Amino acid sequence: MTSAPTIAVMGTFDTKGEEHLFLKNAIEARGLSTLTLNIGTRIPSRVEVDIDLFASRDPAPDNRQNDRDKAIGAMRRRARGKIHSLYDEGQIQAVISAGGGSGTHLCTGIMRVLPLGVPKVMVSTVASRDMNPIVGTKDITMMHSVADLLGINRISGVILDQAAAAVCAMAQSRWVPEKKGKRIALSFFGFITTAAEQVKACLEEMGYEVIAFHANGTGGMALEELASEGYFDGILDLATHELADALMDGYCGNIGPERFEPVPHASIPRLIVPGGLDCAVLEFTRRQIPPACKDRQIFFYDFRSAIRLNRKESDTLARQLARKLNQAPGQVKVVNPGGGWSVADHPDGPLYAPEINNAFMATFTQQLDPCIDILTSEYHINDPAFARLIGNEMDAMVRAASKESRKNDPCQ
Repeated sequence: MTSAPTIAVMGTFDTKGEEHLFLKNAIEARGLSTLTLNIGTRIPSRVEVDIDLFASRDPAPDNRQNDRDKAIGAMRRRARGKIHSLYDEGQIQAVISAGGGSGTHLCTGIMRVLPLGVPKVMVSTVASRDMNPIVGTKDITMMHSVADLLGINRISGVILDQAAAAVCAMAQSRWVPEKKGKRIALSFFGFITTAAEQVKACLEEMGYEVIAFHANGTGGMALEELASEGYFDGILDLATHELADALMDGYCGNIGPERFEPVPHASIPRLIVPGGLDCAVLEFTRRQIPPACKDRQIFFYDFRSAIRLNRKESDTLARQLARKLNQAPGQVKVVNPGGGWSVADHPDGPLYAPEINNAFMATFTQQLDPCIDILTSEYHINDPAFARLIGNEMDAMVRAASKESRKNDPCQ
């Protein structure tokens, strides 16, 4: 019989001891075990805990802000190592915490070391703010505390009990994915949804499992991160649009420098398509067009609108993308949908400007390592024939990489 999961109740017990004890009791009342972990940096825990990292911290600093920052940084490093080892040793199967602004940053920074699929729940007073810097690419569940966390009352008690119920249910998840074939990471966004749906179907017919990522900045970075952890056998970057938004400070531009660069310590084939590189997506409507955009070709979408990139901007993107791909030319192939790069980039579309696409490809080809193959088709990116073309190309690249891997494996 499998034993009940153990939930790590981690937090600043020096200031939020009552709240974390409430979580502990609520979890245990549901039949699961807990392991309490104090990561407070001010004073020793006011209550008994299973692991008190305060006791092993550096000598107490004074009250100056830089000393407080150092104490928090040191605790984060210490606790990340501890929580990771507890998970690796099978002592915990999930983690939950509660806190204010500082506690949220500290606790989620520690949770981030746990791999995808390990339940991570954070009850936070600041959960209604922009959580991108905190959640980032991780599967952290944020729950807004609504009221501040200062003891247990009819509001905080309801929220904390629900959070305990949530982490218990998450820790007892029983779904196991079917064993499928090799895995392909697929990036896409709204303007090329049809293409993504079609190529996904093509690859699945070939026996691949396709895992899609919204090319919204965070999604692209999650793709890169999981690729570095060995999740994928191939990457089909159908949407390279994030580069355009990064250049123009657009809606999907929150990418790090490693986007589209070689996956560290791996040789993963990557098929590149200039999906969405015709435009940048900005947050404005037809009623609120920024003065700088009034003379642009515009595709009004919803609360966002896409502006056509000009030749200078496209030239910059061509050079940026080429520099990234040139770092591992043996892993890359490019396929250009000559009929258009997005739903709005076609002869009757508001962003149609084939001369700019052609100028991009001219610069891109000139800058790209000659070892990287570029295939140009006459199809539009959302044409079913284009999906079949890139599906076959991705399949060929994965097969070639698999064959090369077997050849270099001394055990084969």
